[in-house]
Amino acid sequence: MRIAAILLAAGSGSRYTASGGSETPKQYVQLAGAPVIWHAARALLPHVHCLLPVGDKARLSEVLDGLDVLPPVDGGATRQASVRTGLEALAALPAERRPDVVLVHDGARPYVTETLIHTVVQALADKPGAIPAVPVADTLKREHGGLIADTVPREHLFRAQTPQGFHFETFLDLHRAAAGTDATDDARLLEDAGLKVALVRGDEDNIKLTYKDDLMRLERLVGQTLLPRVGMGYDVHAFEEGRPLILCGITVPHTKGLAGHSDADVGIHALCDAIYGALAEGDIGRHFPPSQNEWKDADSARFLIHAGQRIRDRGGRLVNVDLTLICERPKIGPHAEAMRARLAELLEVEVSRISVKATTSERLGFTGREEGIACTAAVSVLIPE
Repeated sequence: MRIAAILLAAGSGSRYTASGGSETPKQYVQLAGAPVIWHAARALLPHVHCLLPVGDKARLSEVLDGLDVLPPVDGGATRQASVRTGLEALAALPAERRPDVVLVHDGARPYVTETLIHTVVQALADKPGAIPAVPVADTLKREHGGLIADTVPREHLFRAQTPQGFHFETFLDLHRAAAGTDATDDARLLEDAGLKVALVRGDEDNIKLTYKDDLMRLERLVGQTLLPRVGMGYDVHAFEEGRPLILCGITVPHTKGLAGHSDADVGIHALCDAIYGALAEGDIGRHFPPSQNEWKDADSARFLIHAGQRIRDRGGRLVNVDLTLICERPKIGPHAEAMRARLAELLEVEVSRISVKATTSERLGFTGREEGIACTAAVSVLIPE
């Protein structure tokens, strides 16, 4: 039995965007380092003879480059139109490559297992169509005007999933005959024609990315196991006349600046050490030796950009930063929000992940004597196991 698969990717993902997700169509959202649809294609490929992506032809060619798929074709205005386009493209293949059965799968369902695919295909041995589905477990309510209008019995109700499978010639004929209609579910055409469609056991993890929260669930399934790592940093710089005071990436008005080989940003230096420590990659001096003239008076923002990139290069993510500046003067409070925003920008994270606060040493020690500024930083990161 020759098996083909149509991978649908023509949707705009409006519900995903409306739920707080990005403007990127959901099938192209990054998941564990690759677009969602890339994971779906990779899951299907070992179990089919050919796979045809349908959607934005140019974009699909780019994101699926390197995978053994047929040249993508542009989708239609509706799901049914996109499936029809895919079927016609398969029908145009040479006779020896024309499929016996076809699977139709949502490009926004990246976690599809070998067991599920085989279960659908096996059901086609004696049925013209088969779909995976999971029983409805929750009580269903019908709403009207913001109020409960009715309770719907959940017995014998199932949630349909993909891939849905069909005998190719039968499915193609039904699509040609139904041109101009709008079936949101592939099996509906067989149902309307009075043909039997098998209902096979679906998979609760076969999640369709529809809302922003779905992405977190999929990351746990598709992504690597991420382990928490904690790093701490500490730095000190003395005051020096004639230099600007740079703290956490912004210039703070003061009578003195800080002494150092670079711009002496004590906040960023402590934060870099905390990040490198969490990654077990030494300290800032290892990456940017003060003995090298290249870093003379350098903008410390460059150091923090490098530290943030090291997290991403390791496949990790920054969870949060907690940074404390220790000085009598200047007052940090009026500048703390600007500092948070600048650090978040350099690290490419939400500002809600960054905390900047200050304390004094109660006039004790070198900070109490206003000879310099100290800083402590703590970070938490998640790194692949």
